[in-house]
Amino acid sequence: MLLIDRPIFHRDGRRFAHLISDLSLDELHRGARRLGLDRSFHRDHYDIPEEYVAAVLAAGVRQVDPREIVRALRRAGLRVPRTR
Repeated sequence: MLLIDRPIFHRDGRRFAHLISDLSLDELHRGARRLGLDRSFHRDHYDIPEEYVAAVLAAGVRQVDPREIVRALRRAGLRVPRTR
């Protein structure tokens, strides 16, 4: 299942949400293509600008708390830690 959190993450003067799969990266990439996303993949998620969140939700993606994003990635073995 694809999951998205609220757009609370700031970058470059904009707010973003994170889109993930709780199953596999293949599911995530297929879903991203279906949603028209192509360049916003980062390690284990896609960054979704705030203005696109409503369309993603209308397409059937489930919104969850940002903490659930991390938990779902860990349960699926998909969490990729940030490197410095």
